[in-house]
Amino acid sequence: MEPHERAASMSRDEIAALLVAHESVTRTNRTLTEANRALVAELAEVKRQVAWFQRQLFGQKSERRVLDPAGRQLLLGEQPEEIVPAATETVASYQRRQARPAAEDDTEALRFDPSVPVEEILIPAPGGVSPATHERVSTKTTERLAQRPASYVVLRYVREVWKERTSGVMVSAPAPRSVLEKSVADVSVLAGLLIDKFAYHLPLYRQHQRMAAAGVHLSRPTLTNWTHRTAEILVPIYEAQLASILTSAVLAMDETPIRAGRGKPGKMGRGYFWPIYGDGDEVAFPFATTRSKKFVVETLKSFGGVLLTDGYEVYTRYAAATNKIVHARCWSHTRRKFEEALASGPELCGEALERIGRLYEFEAELKGKDPPPEKRLQHRAEHLRPEVDAFFTWLRATVEEQVLLPTHPFLKAAHYALEAEAGLRVFLQYPDVPIDTNHLEREIRPIALGRKNWLFCSTEIGAYFVGVVQSLLATCRLHGIPPYTYLVDVLQRVDTHPQSLVHQLTPRVWKEHFADNPLTSDLARPRSP
Repeated sequence: MEPHERAASMSRDEIAALLVAHESVTRTNRTLTEANRALVAELAEVKRQVAWFQRQLFGQKSERRVLDPAGRQLLLGEQPEEIVPAATETVASYQRRQARPAAEDDTEALRFDPSVPVEEILIPAPGGVSPATHERVSTKTTERLAQRPASYVVLRYVREVWKERTSGVMVSAPAPRSVLEKSVADVSVLAGLLIDKFAYHLPLYRQHQRMAAAGVHLSRPTLTNWTHRTAEILVPIYEAQLASILTSAVLAMDETPIRAGRGKPGKMGRGYFWPIYGDGDEVAFPFATTRSKKFVVETLKSFGGVLLTDGYEVYTRYAAATNKIVHARCWSHTRRKFEEALASGPELCGEALERIGRLYEFEAELKGKDPPPEKRLQHRAEHLRPEVDAFFTWLRATVEEQVLLPTHPFLKAAHYALEAEAGLRVFLQYPDVPIDTNHLEREIRPIALGRKNWLFCSTEIGAYFVGVVQSLLATCRLHGIPPYTYLVDVLQRVDTHPQSLVHQLTPRVWKEHFADNPLTSDLARPRSP
């Protein structure tokens, strides 16, 4: 029987039942379609996350976007580079490449500054050469870099004891003052401990092993005690530097985690460093056990100016509730969102990266020139402001026109940028505000490297001392100060320096007052014959 004939013969109840069954099947199909769409989106998100983790473990972490100008497909592992034909010269009946003059960075010639000690070794003339038969006309010099194993020196102070003939009173010169009272550590060892641990990420247990290999036998708790006591001496200098930073007109602020103290049974606690970068090229690493707004409020209560941060909501809420704060946002973090979503939306994310890249190209034109504020502001108004306007106009239009799921990575990146638009435009109004927080993130690297070497801090006070020492060492690097020279000087000077002038011992100010004639260890002082 044909379908239309069968339908004509059906009763009203049969037709109603058929419609109900059809509606049920339709709802089931719709449900399955929606579930399938959700599973596809979830699978895509999982693939993106797995790709991100694989990149963190095995891939290149650089966010630099390298494009081949020729538009060709690259081979596996190939990096596009500009191919410059080598100069040639004609030799007999064929051509060969002309030898390229060795650049300074390519040559193996030994280069060193005057602080490196030089020991001369005289090699006698070969056999058969004598003043009677030969005349010396010149010398030839060959230099080779040599290294001694980590060496330690014991400074033995010998003090003569004299007895007055009439009274019998014994007279002797006092022992040299020690940085740590009743300690056998010279200032050079204390400075070396801090630099090896915090600048070169050598844990104390490895330094202990190195000492033992060099014949010096101390207990490991002794090194820990020396490190803590030395860092405690530096606390007033750190506090003076933090106070100086908070007087800046522009601050960059971030946070990074650290394992510190005791947490739940069998686990380490979790704390945070809150690095703060001031406009005098000074940086401080305050430590806190929390990542809450309370710490930001307490730390920045005396600050008024422009606060440059990433998208962490604590900064946004604090700036919104504080009239004296102008909140600027980081373009590098905004760009990172699109870079992370690039695999899911190469065309849209690629366009966003191109537009943000042009901002950095225009900003780079001023790098190294240090123009006056009005010139920098004019440059940004002429070149960067039109690019910023065009970027947000394009981004809004794209979000409205594109039909994408709310969970699509491009939409997440776009909403992040649109939400931060006001903060991302602040650098156009203030010439001293950087375009991003990269200058601060570079100073966080030693903390990250330390986490991979000494792993954690046994106590919260130990983590606080890590922040104290890293603050001074990082600022020394920013001002081109040798950290060893600085620490050897201030560790001896701080005990007698006026408390009201402690700011003079911060690296930036110390460079002006004491860098030309720093205090040294007895190890570096000339010996009397």
